[in-house]
Amino acid sequence: MPIYHLFVVYLIGTLLVLLPAFGLSKLFVKAGRPASQAWIPFYNTWVMQDIAGRPKHWVFWQLIPVVGWFITPGIFIEFAKVFNRFSLRDHTMASLFGFAYFPWLANKVEEAETEQSKGKKYSKDHIPRFIGPEGVLRHKKPSWREWVDAAIFAVVAATLIRTFVFEAYVIPSGSMEKTLLVQDFLFVSKLSYGPRIPNTPLSVPFVHNYLPVTNGKSYSTLIQLPYIRWFATSPKRGDVVVFNFPEGDTVVHKTGLESLHPYSELVRVMGRSAVEANPELKPVVVHPVDKTDNYIKRCVAVGGDKLEIRNGVLFLNDVQQPFPPFSDRHYNVTVKAGITLTKDYLTDLGILINETEESSDLGGGPPTYLINLTENEKAILMKTGLVEKIEPYLNLSPDPNAYFPFDTLAAHRWAVDNYGPVIVPKKGDAVTLTAENYSIYQRAIRVYEHNEFYMKDGKFILNGQPVTSYTFKMEYYWMMGDNRQGSQDSRFWGFVPEDRIVGKAWMIWFSYDKGPRWKRLFNIVK
Repeated sequence: MPIYHLFVVYLIGTLLVLLPAFGLSKLFVKAGRPASQAWIPFYNTWVMQDIAGRPKHWVFWQLIPVVGWFITPGIFIEFAKVFNRFSLRDHTMASLFGFAYFPWLANKVEEAETEQSKGKKYSKDHIPRFIGPEGVLRHKKPSWREWVDAAIFAVVAATLIRTFVFEAYVIPSGSMEKTLLVQDFLFVSKLSYGPRIPNTPLSVPFVHNYLPVTNGKSYSTLIQLPYIRWFATSPKRGDVVVFNFPEGDTVVHKTGLESLHPYSELVRVMGRSAVEANPELKPVVVHPVDKTDNYIKRCVAVGGDKLEIRNGVLFLNDVQQPFPPFSDRHYNVTVKAGITLTKDYLTDLGILINETEESSDLGGGPPTYLINLTENEKAILMKTGLVEKIEPYLNLSPDPNAYFPFDTLAAHRWAVDNYGPVIVPKKGDAVTLTAENYSIYQRAIRVYEHNEFYMKDGKFILNGQPVTSYTFKMEYYWMMGDNRQGSQDSRFWGFVPEDRIVGKAWMIWFSYDKGPRWKRLFNIVK
């Protein structure tokens, strides 16, 4: 973990315990301790635990990065109790707004003392005064508070696990078939590549970017942290990776658009002025990195790799790569005369088919079916003796509006099954800028690495200065679905920078399609 990351984490932790010091100093005096102790970060929380008669080892837990941020509010709550504050409102204010709550409480204690000296009567149960740990023990918490406190603890614990250890996801589309199927429920390991600190820590637990019912944003950008990843390691070729969709940072917040047709795609196809003038393409929402939609694909290339797809076959650095074991692709399956393939028949063979359709009828000859098959399923079908031939179906039609890098250069007239070559950027590597590679790297330089960058009159301008090369600051990856001809992946939107990486798909813990798919339960993702 870089030193400056630790500095940021501990700076936040220090501010959490130091900002309430003005109010704490007055309360320390009421508890018989010197006011100066309130101004010493972390020693002040030691003193608070001592005053409250609570375990002092909590203070050491505060020193665990990020976890400590959640321990500090608990210490504040315990300290508020020794001043006779037991309501849910008081504890909420103490935990979330301690910097304002403790000065307010100190003022209330002083007011109560002044008014008592003048003969004003207070309810014994509510008077703001120092009662010590013995007074706290005499207080009986109502049963409903027991449930509320238990629920809050569960939410905090689950949030920490979800952020730093693993998180559950469900597969929404067929882009990873047949490695992963629609309605496979996964555990994704956050530890595999190092846990990433949320960019937007102020967010509703267990919700990604939109709230249910209201459909509004589930997070606040009042506090935004830079990209920080602890104990970082890089995804390897072949890993199945969950990541934040790079082009999903700006979307039209409407069903059917969002990340399926992100704002940048609409601008490419329609033009910016047309998009901005269209009231149907509103509202436009800009998401922080950690709140863009989650995608899952296989990492097929890492920084420095030269990637190319030739007739549907992947080549890395001019070396042909094998297909993933459960990867499928489209085949034209020509059967013998009089034979009809049905979904039920193929299922009985052990071939998983979502859709089978007759794709062509060649002059009254035997029908040809377009079927998604893995290599193993292809072999099973050939052994039936019902098939004349099986040939790969190839999509070789270029479309500059559909495929990255979205330009009309002859060198970039690429298609799904005929793509590249393209070199994936690597951290620390310098690339010589040319008119041909400008469209390939400009988004990474401008958007992902936060530079002002453009080409004008054949020259490249970076942050106001002419340049001829650029050195990348992050690692980049090329992601593709195992369903190579049915996947919206890097061929459609380009590179995935390291700060978008969420975690590694680990295990299928449940799977459902008209009933549980028992054979898929607890399978490790490969």
